Amino acid sequence: MARPTPYYPLFERLFRHSVTVDLGTANTLIYTDDGGIVLNQPSVVCFQKEPAAGAKRVAAVGTEAHQLLGRAPRNLEAVRPMRHGVIANFSAAEHMIRQFVDMARPRPLFSRRAAFTLCVPGGATQVERRAIREAALAAGAWKVSLIGESLASALGAGLPVAEATGSMVVDIGGGTTEVGVIALGGTAYSGSVRVGGDNFDAAIVSYVRNLYGVLLGEQTAEHVKKTIGSALRDVPLEHMNATGRSADDGLPRTVQLSNHDIADAIDVPLRQVIGAVKRALETAPAELVTDIADNGIVLTGGGSLLANLGRRLTHEIGLEVRVADEPLTCAVRGAGVAAASGLLDEAGYE
Repeated sequence: MARPTPYYPLFERLFRHSVTVDLGTANTLIYTDDGGIVLNQPSVVCFQKEPAAGAKRVAAVGTEAHQLLGRAPRNLEAVRPMRHGVIANFSAAEHMIRQFVDMARPRPLFSRRAAFTLCVPGGATQVERRAIREAALAAGAWKVSLIGESLASALGAGLPVAEATGSMVVDIGGGTTEVGVIALGGTAYSGSVRVGGDNFDAAIVSYVRNLYGVLLGEQTAEHVKKTIGSALRDVPLEHMNATGRSADDGLPRTVQLSNHDIADAIDVPLRQVIGAVKRALETAPAELVTDIADNGIVLTGGGSLLANLGRRLTHEIGLEVRVADEPLTCAVRGAGVAAASGLLDEAGYE
């Protein structure tokens, strides 16, 4: 009779370690129990174009690759592997994950392999979940677990997810908005719309092109949004200049934009986010909605930093809305807590 394989906790600690990854459309974050947030980089990878067919060579990842978006010379190709929180380019995602893990991994005496816990949107299909899992395995993970974005964000925001009281979290990322109602350590309702910060940027580009005949770059639109962006018009007027390319003659042209302009520009995608929150309140169990009415709604993700977004939601929905502490890192920190506490198995994402 074959002997059972013994379990060596010391071996696990020496040669294997756990990392939590929030593989976002805009940014990728990596968290470890002993190091906290060890990596926060844009989800961009840049390849060197080879004259002959063959394996692509990675020229840059993260911040360095992000700077090349819209500026890359002909011999380089900047790629964003993630779209709407899921993998759109498998090969690029594999290369990016591998490079990021190498950047974040401590350099011990012996090489160690990582067990990955990854956040996934609630609306991801089984095929999209499988692609995320396989990309992580191809990047060198010895084990991969998945957790829903809403549950992870609620844990990271410090909400009482283990209690019977219902909590609502709205995570606005680069490509998706996740709305979750959490109670008793699980997700009672999960909704997802493929609208996020990237859609706000695209709406600003479209608005300026239609109104002023000027085409802004993607990074310029994002800078305008972060500087004077507002979810409401009834705020003190602010202005800034933005330079783009004239649609008439192709020459550089500078236009003056206001926060009222940006509020008008992003109104359509913002209404889609508000609609997702309303659907959650209409669909979630009535007792949990009562708890949410008492406790309010918590916003997480980079999109939650849009000025006056909480006020806009309060005006539209009639509930108290607040932004979580450190909203950009809530999901990855919460996934780390879930992996360490065993909540991952209970949530059924293993």
